[in-house]
Amino acid sequence: MATQAQSKPLTKAITDDHREMYEYYEQYQKSQGNADAQKRWARQLTWEVARHAVGEEIIVYPLMEKHLGQKGLELADHDRDEHQTVKELLSHLESLQAGTPDYDTTLGKVMSHLREHNDSEERQDLPALEEKLHPDHSQEAANQFERTKKFVPTRAHPMAPNKPPYETFVGFLAAPIDKLKDYFSSFPTEEMKRDAEL
Repeated sequence: MATQAQSKPLTKAITDDHREMYEYYEQYQKSQGNADAQKRWARQLTWEVARHAVGEEIIVYPLMEKHLGQKGLELADHDRDEHQTVKELLSHLESLQAGTPDYDTTLGKVMSHLREHNDSEERQDLPALEEKLHPDHSQEAANQFERTKKFVPTRAHPMAPNKPPYETFVGFLAAPIDKLKDYFSSFPTEEMKRDAEL
């Protein structure tokens, strides 16, 4: 049963992304023994996590800092640190071969960090923020978050700044290169997505 905060637009946009991450990882795990399928699902997961993280850093965390005072600053800085750990792991993952124990272990670490981070956001950060936002502002923030994800990098860039305005500028520079790399990368096929019922 959804809590009042979870039914609000910004929280729903964030938690929908969290569920997608878990679904992609579940498909990765179900593909054990098929390195190509695992690589595709890991690429999809990385694509989602990278866009989600930068979207939060550009849209959500500044709102927390604005509306939650010192506590918001602390929460946002903590969340950025957690994102940094995940970005570093995802960047390392790109240097590994799918289907190997190192690849599996690294992606497992990514998901362990993400689950803890996502749970904290859903239990603590988002309810506190939604309490301060008018429903119209929550909807607008959700719309901005979704729009932002269309223009940000689709790969982890652990060396990039993680606060606007520099993050926004670097993100817009990196995004076209990431999208070009994505063009030549393997993602889950439509058939794979249908079979997974996504």
